[in-house]
Amino acid sequence: MRLLATTALMATALAGATLADGHATLPLKELPGIADRDYWVPGEVNAEGKLEALQAVVGSDAVAFSGTLDNPVQIALIYPSADTSDFWARNYLALTKRLDQLGIAYETTEFASRQIEHSLQSTYANQVAQDADLYDYVIFGPSELAIQADNIDKLAANDGFSTYVWAFHTPLKTLENQPDAWFDFSSAAGALTMCEYMIERLGEGVTMAMNRGIPGITDNQRSGDFKDCVETKAGWTTVYEHYGEYQREGGFAGTSLILQAYPEANIIHNANTAMAMGSVEAQVAVGKEKDIFSTGWGGTGLELDAIRRGELDATPMRMGDDVGAATAEAIKADLEGRADALPLVFLGRITVAHDQMSAEEIDALEQEAFRFSGVGALER
Repeated sequence: MRLLATTALMATALAGATLADGHATLPLKELPGIADRDYWVPGEVNAEGKLEALQAVVGSDAVAFSGTLDNPVQIALIYPSADTSDFWARNYLALTKRLDQLGIAYETTEFASRQIEHSLQSTYANQVAQDADLYDYVIFGPSELAIQADNIDKLAANDGFSTYVWAFHTPLKTLENQPDAWFDFSSAAGALTMCEYMIERLGEGVTMAMNRGIPGITDNQRSGDFKDCVETKAGWTTVYEHYGEYQREGGFAGTSLILQAYPEANIIHNANTAMAMGSVEAQVAVGKEKDIFSTGWGGTGLELDAIRRGELDATPMRMGDDVGAATAEAIKADLEGRADALPLVFLGRITVAHDQMSAEEIDALEQEAFRFSGVGALER
């Protein structure tokens, strides 16, 4: 490793020992449905109190790094940041600004792709693994968890750097090498939060269509769990499900088809920002944006602006900067030899932003969510 720090060697040794011991005994406890899943949920792998402790740290003012560094830490980021969603860019900003607050010098190398460019991510993962001596931390945002499982395993097996996974919170049971930590928002929890809100607002017996993402864990939770919840609890009917691959074009195409072939659907559920933006674009093009109740996912700046314009109606809103800030705190803990205090899975908070909120309420949510990356749509 290029990093030389007064606390770094001790921290790395402690983190490695904790990692081996902790993962050898996973799960720490069993929750309902564990036998039916090929992954663990956070409650099965997080020791009592560790998640809450890190959430409290992330929501508080920064406390400076207690050690010294001879060189900046080297961070590689492999993620689909070339997509429409500003989740990646915002958490990059949150990561770096929190590191600045903590007094940790760093240099970053970014390997960007689109979410459908699975092979390109594999190429990047191989490159970073081969150049392990250049990096101290690798942040990997998989295009899809199952597709990138081998690359996660490969990166986590490398003892030249610590590996953190962004945008997933379901450690796969099949991994021989678990990464040091996972940072995400719970899509399952967000789906249930959105379900309760939608039923309370729209009632029972509603007809819905969906723009789903890519088959896999994320879409199973964002789309599948939401669908199961509204159908079971309120008797909703789903007339069509379009797989838009998390792309703006997919949301546009799916919505255009829904408007033409399924006019009875008065709700369109979108599984990410990009598809939501394509969906409202298709509705605006034919003057239907006031007739359709449209949802997004994540509460990004683009989605909030669409809510303000009256084009998007509701979205499960992540306190978006939590992931990047928590990753910075994890780096600090690792450098200080406290990696064993970290949860294996960090989760940020989710609430619902919607068009019935006042401007002041939306502004307050946005200020909290984007306290590091800034309010308003990012420059692309």
